[in-house]
Amino acid sequence: MPMIGTNGIQLSYQRAGSGDPVLFIMGSGASGRMWTMHQTPALVRLGYECITFDNRGIAPSDTPPGRYRLDDLLADTKGLIDGLGLGRCHLVGMSLGALVAQELALHHPETVRSAVLIATRGRADVMRAALRRAERALAESDVRLPPEYEAVVDVCQMLSPATLNDDDAMSTWLDVFELAGDREKRAAGQAWVDLESDRRALLRTVTVPCRVIAFTDDLMTPPHLGAEVAEAIPDCDYAEVAGAGHLGILERPAEVNELISAFLEKH
Repeated sequence: MPMIGTNGIQLSYQRAGSGDPVLFIMGSGASGRMWTMHQTPALVRLGYECITFDNRGIAPSDTPPGRYRLDDLLADTKGLIDGLGLGRCHLVGMSLGALVAQELALHHPETVRSAVLIATRGRADVMRAALRRAERALAESDVRLPPEYEAVVDVCQMLSPATLNDDDAMSTWLDVFELAGDREKRAAGQAWVDLESDRRALLRTVTVPCRVIAFTDDLMTPPHLGAEVAEAIPDCDYAEVAGAGHLGILERPAEVNELISAFLEKH
């Protein structure tokens, strides 16, 4: 994959297709390649150029030591947009990537044509704040969890009950998550990005059109938190996909792709 310098680091990226550019921003601990399983092929067929990349902390992008901030990821992504000459592009962000997209819409609206915010939130409720504290406590400890244990915890957090109760599907999912490696090697610096602050007042100043996509069975960013984002942003609608957890882009790709493409066609 090609690399581009931005904000003092190198980011790996990939471009596919031609037409209006759509930049995909992935969430915590995951590679931008995840978008290429279902989302980017669908949009390339519809005549868009799709750009994916790996956030700082995800190899082969640079993995600088220390605790990352949301401002770091914002500056990284803004530099990538400028460096690739994307101009006013569409954004599709998931989870942490959706927060980066929200920050771009807030602070650099001249670079954003529209934004699809998947599994997003504008604050942390009591449960999500407790989960974040627990993740940081684990990151600071010397505890190394067995990959088999991590895989089970991850699938329980990321997938819907429908998938968890499907024996054939779970055999594959568990293998995939176990092969993904231990948490210590997966973007440890991203654990410190502020996902807790209440940004709803700021979101009321967003001026670009947005769509929030939530998943009914999402434990990490439940629908009520996504609905708050849609309510806060003036020009924003809301859609909810049933039977999907936090990784709804993989569990229900057809529904997600339709919601993304229909929104982009309007803008």
